[in-house]
Amino acid sequence: MNLILFDDHRRNHLLPFTYTRPIADLRIGILTIKEKWEKLSGDKASFLTQDYLQTKFPTHKEKSNLLIAGSILPNNDLFEAIRNLKAGQMLVSGGEVIAAHDSSGSLSVNPSDYQTVTYSAQFHQIKNTWDIFSLNGIALEWDFNLITSGRKSAAIPEGNTVIGNRIFLEEGAKVSCSILNTSTGPIYIGKNAEVWEGSIIRGAFALCEEASVKLGAKIYGPTTVGPHSRVGGEISNCVIQGYSNKGHDGFLGNSVLGEWCNLGADTNNSNLKNNYSSVKLWNYAEQQMVNTGLQFCGLMMGDHSKCGINTMFNTGTVVGVSANIYGAGFPPNLIPSFGWGGADSMTEYRFDQAAETATRMMERRHVDFDATEREILQHIFDSTAGERSI
Repeated sequence: MNLILFDDHRRNHLLPFTYTRPIADLRIGILTIKEKWEKLSGDKASFLTQDYLQTKFPTHKEKSNLLIAGSILPNNDLFEAIRNLKAGQMLVSGGEVIAAHDSSGSLSVNPSDYQTVTYSAQFHQIKNTWDIFSLNGIALEWDFNLITSGRKSAAIPEGNTVIGNRIFLEEGAKVSCSILNTSTGPIYIGKNAEVWEGSIIRGAFALCEEASVKLGAKIYGPTTVGPHSRVGGEISNCVIQGYSNKGHDGFLGNSVLGEWCNLGADTNNSNLKNNYSSVKLWNYAEQQMVNTGLQFCGLMMGDHSKCGINTMFNTGTVVGVSANIYGAGFPPNLIPSFGWGGADSMTEYRFDQAAETATRMMERRHVDFDATEREILQHIFDSTAGERSI
């Protein structure tokens, strides 16, 4: 079947990460949500997303399509229920649209256009930004089993201390003189990824393709380091989408970083309030702080954002897209997209300057900041002008 992963009403709750991608392009566990569905089904999937993202994330439409909510994590039972949908049927659960079998090519996800079928079994869904790290352990376990089933790991080099046996190294992966503890979850080291000497890693942990863990890092699971990222220092229960750097000492906990982010040396974030109460976090959909219900919740940083050395982020801080943060003291708990400054003041990061920075950073990873990428950032810059007056 032709799979199309659509952005549902959760999209605005998942900003700032969905400013730059469809929901199903979010990475949680080892794979993105799209990659999970493709790996499970054996079919290619495309996106149904915001108009300004469609050039980069196009929709492949056929006469018959399986439309699946991009915020939903697959499992075997759920996939079987979706695959068994007849033309004109929609799978729902508790008022949530899970999937629909569109046989008209209309790509409608309106329940009134379908005969509804109720799904009563359990499934997981990314409803809020903090779900990305909160559900990362579940997703990582599922991905590990899916990816490694029936396969043999590359040899683990001598000189490492390995506790447990749930470890998998892809071709070209390197691990040197490190401690790898899989007693609390699996450890996956992707193709051509590298763990440098003296690192201590406690699963669950995924180091994706071409990513690196630098000298003497301390990592607590469940944590994911996306492709082409560089990490060091202390990290606990975080998801880094890809192409981002936390290359130095400093603490990052219960946090999510987008792509093309850079944390300056000795950047630290708080993930626990002094009074141990639940953390509140800015919600773009509701335009207010909302209670996460979590005692531990740190930093949410959108794509292309950067911070200078010794930056301190308070508990429950949200940073938009392409912000540049620096200076002493704690910056605000909400830093708007294309914000420039810190605790003392915040001005607008001029678009031409932001685009120039993006070009330089992406060149270092041999990726072009092309016209499509520029148009996406330009749209975000224009549409978020109101944020910079909050």
